Amino acid sequence: MPPSGPSSTIPNDARGAAIALGNFDGVHAGHQAVIESARAVAHAREVALGVAVFEPHPRRFFKPDSAPFRLQSPKQRARVLSQLGVEEVFEIGFDAGIAGSTDREFAERVLRDLIGITHVSVGADFQFGKGRCGNAASLAKLGEELGFSVDAVQPVGGAQKVSSSAIRDALARGDMGEATELLTRPWAIEGEVLQGFQRGRTLGFPTANVSLGDYVRPKLGVYAVRVDVGDDSLLPGVASVGVNPTVGALPEPLLEAHLFDFSGDLYGKTIEVELIAFLREEARFDSLGELKRQMTQDVIDARRALIGA
Repeated sequence: MPPSGPSSTIPNDARGAAIALGNFDGVHAGHQAVIESARAVAHAREVALGVAVFEPHPRRFFKPDSAPFRLQSPKQRARVLSQLGVEEVFEIGFDAGIAGSTDREFAERVLRDLIGITHVSVGADFQFGKGRCGNAASLAKLGEELGFSVDAVQPVGGAQKVSSSAIRDALARGDMGEATELLTRPWAIEGEVLQGFQRGRTLGFPTANVSLGDYVRPKLGVYAVRVDVGDDSLLPGVASVGVNPTVGALPEPLLEAHLFDFSGDLYGKTIEVELIAFLREEARFDSLGELKRQMTQDVIDARRALIGA
């Protein structure tokens, strides 16, 4: 069943690729191992290296009311894949048609007929098709019949395997060191800077506010951060992720980032905030004066945490 993504027609020059297939939310070390498997085949056969991803994430399709869980936006994922040398990204629109297809239907209609792959690498625990009827072993058998090779890549990390779930657990604990290690890069939230109440500016700490959207919620609190404001440089700062209980609790957690030694208007611009280190839990203060003193200390602590990070 053809994807219902941006296009159901694959250009001829994109066909014949060796691809890695999966959700690749985070493009973490385990995902990178699958991509490396496909890269080796692409190099040996002198074909393009591609990645095929499902969008929206199957979890969002099957459980539309589930709590936010994404580690990356599709744009972030595409950027990381490009940085890894992936030449073609195929977004497979995950809809009722894809969800209801058998493993054979998916292999025939999507992998062979639509994308026209020559090879596919998947994780050893990969499952697909209606009711998860297909797995890496059945895909390999289908590949023999349909004309493409299949590699099943073992998990990275041994007993403590690298996974998107493990990264979400680390973020929930505020363990940014572990999250960075598993991702091979700092975890980052990207979004448009929103017009806020400018309370931070009143206190002497202007902030760039970004909605968390469908990002997984990290541990609420204060973080040392680095911020890409779109000029290819990372600016140091401190950020709060929370509901701002001192000045009036928000209905949903918000990212509020204060950039050190920065002056400029960021409203309406898209920024990316890397969460480098967790500093403290969110707290409610009895007065604005007490909050301002703590924010001053947060700046000191963040600067210290960013040295050498």
